[in-house]
Amino acid sequence: MARRILRNIHLLSKKSPEAGLPPGTVVYVGEKKKEKVSLELIDYTKGSFVRKNISKVENALPFKEKPTITWLNITGIHDTEIIAKVGKYFRIHPLVREDIANTKQRPKVEDFDRYLFLVLKMIIYDERKKEIRPEQISFIIGPNFVISFQERRGDVFDPIRNRLSQGKGKIRRMGTDYLAYSLIDAIVDHYFTILEHLGEKIENMEDTVLKEPHPELLDRIHKMKRDMVYLRKSVWPLREVLSKLQRRDSPLIKKSTEIYLGDLYDHTIQVIDQIEAYRDTVTGLIDVYMSSVSNKMNEIMKVLTIFAAIFIPLTFVAGVYGMNFEHMPELDWRYGYYTVWGVMVLIGTSMLMYFRRKEWL
Repeated sequence: MARRILRNIHLLSKKSPEAGLPPGTVVYVGEKKKEKVSLELIDYTKGSFVRKNISKVENALPFKEKPTITWLNITGIHDTEIIAKVGKYFRIHPLVREDIANTKQRPKVEDFDRYLFLVLKMIIYDERKKEIRPEQISFIIGPNFVISFQERRGDVFDPIRNRLSQGKGKIRRMGTDYLAYSLIDAIVDHYFTILEHLGEKIENMEDTVLKEPHPELLDRIHKMKRDMVYLRKSVWPLREVLSKLQRRDSPLIKKSTEIYLGDLYDHTIQVIDQIEAYRDTVTGLIDVYMSSVSNKMNEIMKVLTIFAAIFIPLTFVAGVYGMNFEHMPELDWRYGYYTVWGVMVLIGTSMLMYFRRKEWL
């Protein structure tokens, strides 16, 4: 406990890297990374599709003026120089650049007339570590381009890439608003996958809590509770984001896309309801754990009490005949020793039979 308090004091005493800097200064706030930033460009129309990796932001500029839809996906926001270049070439507001580099943002949407800025939380389930891995995703939605920024490699957008490359569905016939909807929908759909994993873990915890509660299980329950709190913080604001997108009179969001955003809003409500249900279940597991431990302790104490109750009269008999008086008639009796043993066995057996009849054993 003391170690946790000291760690919290240390974290509070650390200054933010943005402290004292003028607004709009691009400073990376997040896990330290050294890997190279990768840029993937997808350009398409109804009848054409181009997908390639580019080495620098300047290679995407020729596509900016084309009458096609361009999706630039940037993996790695620790290189603030690339964010600054994207901001310069696509005329992105300095405060937006600052928010992109800060991974502690809350999900939100901002309208800058020429483009929309969205911040979401993508959740990946790490199979190796058996835990959820949060990641911030930022979107710039323009009239003919979508720029996405993610922290690390690996995302949930492969189905979108496949639909674009194969020309399935209506995605290649629609605009950037539908592309942005598809990307957000992929993130929300993956929430259901994450909740499915967490639901299985919660069910296993419930069985273990009832059958064999142990201290390590309590740590797992507390960790699960923290995960549910983080999921709630990540998903709850998304409801407001989608509601604003539906109500906003932006020329970037077409009427034909609003119905899809409404469906996505309903999915988000389902995710939130499921998270709330799981959170209540996990909170209840702590009470069940404490009750199970208490019941187990009561069972142990009951067994010890029964043994003590059996041996109290036997101790009394042994104590009586252990007294050093000279005139005790049973001491000189030839069968006194065996008789005392018989009485003690009879007392113990009678008490055991009585406890069984009362169903105390």
